[in-house]
Amino acid sequence: MQDIKELNLVELGLVLKNWQLPAFHAEQIFSWIYTGGIVDFDQMTNLPLDLRRRLEENFYILGLKTAETLCSKDGTVKFLFELKDKNFVEAVSIPAKGRTTACLSTQVGCKLACRFCASGILGFKRNLACGEIIEELWQLKNNSPGKRITHIVLMGIGEPLENYDNVLKAIRIINSKHSFNIGARRITISTSGIIPGIKMLMNEGLQIELSISLHAADEKTRSSLMPINKKYPLRDLIAASREYI
Repeated sequence: MQDIKELNLVELGLVLKNWQLPAFHAEQIFSWIYTGGIVDFDQMTNLPLDLRRRLEENFYILGLKTAETLCSKDGTVKFLFELKDKNFVEAVSIPAKGRTTACLSTQVGCKLACRFCASGILGFKRNLACGEIIEELWQLKNNSPGKRITHIVLMGIGEPLENYDNVLKAIRIINSKHSFNIGARRITISTSGIIPGIKMLMNEGLQIELSISLHAADEKTRSSLMPINKKYPLRDLIAASREYI
């Protein structure tokens, strides 16, 4: 079975077309999952019964299990999610005045081995799929007071620009008015300085915010803390950041 969250609206419409069903049902399915928080196809009551059954036979909606939650007195909640392959990732909901931010992971582990970061201790396992990234947000939204997320930061486990295709597909689905409808300027990608990814991001036509994990202002110190600086040195990173702006 396939994770239905792997499909954008056009792709889901093509599935329905291949089933000889109207593509407009894709918008209804998106609304049930992303706006309504419905995780049972049988509860999507404005869909034909035969379509509901076919969706149940071919797709699933949720694939993560909540292994643990840690709550802070300020309302921040950290979730430990178990993936289908028994790996784990973390995501965090962070409330503040007038907003709730979702901090999402993009990889299981990380290969960059920054000296100050716990994510790379066990090394890199794999990239998260688009649907897994989206589900982190779904879980945070539907387990937050008021079921409301206003901002997203891709600052959890992993380097987002090392999982470029899945991250960008997830962002486009999250940004869609038929899905979570979170504006691009409320979505931030945090990178340790993957310059080719920054340059690719410039051409996406999305006004995504970019955050640079800097940690030092000179080449020698930064290289000692972040080995990636040897490949993409600070002087080139600053130039790419200015170009992105």
